[in-house]
Amino acid sequence: MAYLATAVGLLLVAALAMQAWRLADTRARDKAWAWLQSQAPSTVEEFDPAMVEALPEAARRYFLYTIAPGTPLHVVSEIRMSGEIGLGTKGAPGYRPMQARQILAPPHGFIWHLERAGAGLMQMSGSDGMANGRSWTRFWLNGTLPVARAGGDDNHLRASFGRAVAEAAFWAPAALLPQHGVHWEEAGEPNLARAIITHGTLEQAIEIAVAENGQPRWVKFQRWSNANPEKEWRLQPFGGYLDDFQNFEGFTLPTRVDGGNHFGTEAYFPFFRARVEEVRFPVL
Repeated sequence: MAYLATAVGLLLVAALAMQAWRLADTRARDKAWAWLQSQAPSTVEEFDPAMVEALPEAARRYFLYTIAPGTPLHVVSEIRMSGEIGLGTKGAPGYRPMQARQILAPPHGFIWHLERAGAGLMQMSGSDGMANGRSWTRFWLNGTLPVARAGGDDNHLRASFGRAVAEAAFWAPAALLPQHGVHWEEAGEPNLARAIITHGTLEQAIEIAVAENGQPRWVKFQRWSNANPEKEWRLQPFGGYLDDFQNFEGFTLPTRVDGGNHFGTEAYFPFFRARVEEVRFPVL
């Protein structure tokens, strides 16, 4: 009986420790979310097409499509989405239904809060993010067991920065205007726009395929990543296809995004299939 009581006591202590760990994750995420919200300026100017007159043609068309004249230039977006996330490989993707919400405040960072993926006894939740110079990956199984934890180093931060600025092209185009220090250049093709975004010591180039009417078709970039069989940190293509555009307070944004590693190659695996339900723009 003494052994049983000891075992039960140890299990209770372990369970309480896990719950305290999970609560610490939640508090850290909420604090970072509030910090990213605070990056929204208290006053915003309105979009004037003259702001992009000097840009390369494809970049100019991109902005004229995604931002209507007179639109308040919000640079922080909050997105609610559903869809699927692939937890396997290209050959066996293991797609699971997911619900998530996200805050995007490029170039300062983002948080993707996975509220639920999967069903029954195999539900995942947690967050992926970058804020205030730090980045993390923290996911839990059924809210009790940590199943993926990474971050706190330069490699992870560099990878997270790539995601933050690439997704700006999806859901926060005002953050990519040249007035924010973004450098746009000719990409060698008439329907390809190329931007270089810097933030402190971090730098990332992204490419946007632009239709004749200015609609972005896909976004691609060389991401610093270890998502490869060797688990080595290196540059490799990452990107996503954009579709089903809708108007959100003057911004024309995609509500369907399919993306993943090795974009544009035979190894491409679209593990992320998001269907946007709402986009809003926090104001201080």
